[in-house]
Amino acid sequence: MLVPTEQLLQHARQDRYAVGAFNVYTLEAVRAVVSAAEESRSPAILQVLPKALELGGTALIALCLEAARTAGVPLSVHLDHCSSADTIETALEAGISSIMADGSGLPYDRNLAFTRQMVDLTLSRGKSVEAELGRLSGSEDGMTVARRDACLTDPAQAEMFADQSGVHALAVCIGNVHGTYHAPPQLDFKRLAAIADRVRIPLVLHGTSGLPDAMITRAVALGVCKFNVNTELRSAGMAAGAAYLEEAYKPELVERMQVEVNAMRQPVMAKIGLFGSAGKAS
Repeated sequence: MLVPTEQLLQHARQDRYAVGAFNVYTLEAVRAVVSAAEESRSPAILQVLPKALELGGTALIALCLEAARTAGVPLSVHLDHCSSADTIETALEAGISSIMADGSGLPYDRNLAFTRQMVDLTLSRGKSVEAELGRLSGSEDGMTVARRDACLTDPAQAEMFADQSGVHALAVCIGNVHGTYHAPPQLDFKRLAAIADRVRIPLVLHGTSGLPDAMITRAVALGVCKFNVNTELRSAGMAAGAAYLEEAYKPELVERMQVEVNAMRQPVMAKIGLFGSAGKAS
């Protein structure tokens, strides 16, 4: 069933678990997330990045919305990491549940101004907004941030930003990165606890792929309500599809699609278990 993202996150915050937000690019990925969520009786979020939206058009959003409506568990559809007001407008017109207004690459004042504009635009349609304060290193679909420019979230500034912007969820930077971790992750949990003490909206952690299980469960305990998962999901699908083409005597497209669905279900199921959202579909 299609439900507002804000409702999913508020429930997660109240009951101390987190919702997985899984980036999807294809029908196979959508089916993998929905199937895993239904089997686990878990809420979930289907996420679309601007680059995927640029290629797939609003038909990709329509696919996700229909999959959410017909699912047997609560799902929402979210536009991830978007710094374009025009793209946000397009997604809202297509019926998306929520958006991430990403001004994290801007100076604080400009980030705040952009975010407030997007909150005003989105609230008029009854949707919700996620923003990011601080800046992650790593790369994701054409968006690259040098490690030297990465900036951790300041707790006092996070409180002020949340209050002044009116956002419904805040993504924080505590040492997490986009993409692959090339060294053991070092998350600043003291910083996360300080942010959680001061910010009264759901917190989000990006760059979940590759984080050790213990770090994820600790972040949940400290108040993270939404985790973004991209790299593990798409890597599993691409690897399975490539292996199928190498091994199949007579490859069939639908068979390859099912192989990819099965492969992507596995990391989704694993993350749902870690996030504590299994059985929370009600």
